[in-house]
Amino acid sequence: MSIKLIALDIDGTLMPPGADYNAVPNPSMTEVIRDLMLAGISVVLATGRMYPGTIPIARHLGINNSLICQQGASTHALDGEVLHRVCLDQDIALELAKFATAGNWPYAWFDAERYLVSRPNPASQHFAELSGVNVEHHPQPELSGVIATGVDIISTHADSTRIYADITKRYGDRATVLDFPSVTAIHAPQASKGKALQQLAAKLGTEQTDVLAIGDSVNDVSMLEWAGHGATPEHCDHYARAAADQILSGKNVDGVVKLLQIVLADTLS
Repeated sequence: MSIKLIALDIDGTLMPPGADYNAVPNPSMTEVIRDLMLAGISVVLATGRMYPGTIPIARHLGINNSLICQQGASTHALDGEVLHRVCLDQDIALELAKFATAGNWPYAWFDAERYLVSRPNPASQHFAELSGVNVEHHPQPELSGVIATGVDIISTHADSTRIYADITKRYGDRATVLDFPSVTAIHAPQASKGKALQQLAAKLGTEQTDVLAIGDSVNDVSMLEWAGHGATPEHCDHYARAAADQILSGKNVDGVVKLLQIVLADTLS
């Protein structure tokens, strides 16, 4: 591979599944990423986290590119400035709030900086901890004045697939719908890690064929498919497995480290 730009998911890719919310990449991962950047390869973080939960990882690794956050719905400068945001059609967002209320499911309503939830629930609390933000509880967050970049409907493992199918059928190409195990995440169709990565690559003057993307989940599919080479850890979900060019064998994130070490060796040879 001739790689000039590497896009990395955080949770489940830089760090193993279930890592503590304030964890940082292990020494082997940290070392190889720093060495890649010293060798002239650009590295970007592309995550579902919001900016406050992303910047500590960027600082730890010494990454100096803009940060792709919220599944690609927002891109931030290192100082937190919002460089690009994509808002969900607000009519759709309001319909989603009504849909969730009718089903008695809690839902999250958020923009690039604030995270509001209709009622407390473990999934939203976990996301807020990963994202480094406070949960704002509001029985009707759509009345808060926040223009939503996305809406999450929080349900159960049993219900989420049905909700995903229903929302996808309702809105088709008017929304991007992600099927997480107990959360259905809805963003604008232009909001994806793949589209954000494409924009960043163009800004850096990097050809698509020279981009490597690594991620483990449904929200990584767009960048795994767009990049010249897409790879996923062995523990990936079935969406990432179908989208990736390469499945990385090894426990937790060991396979990711090994691939990055190969890219580094190829670059230095």
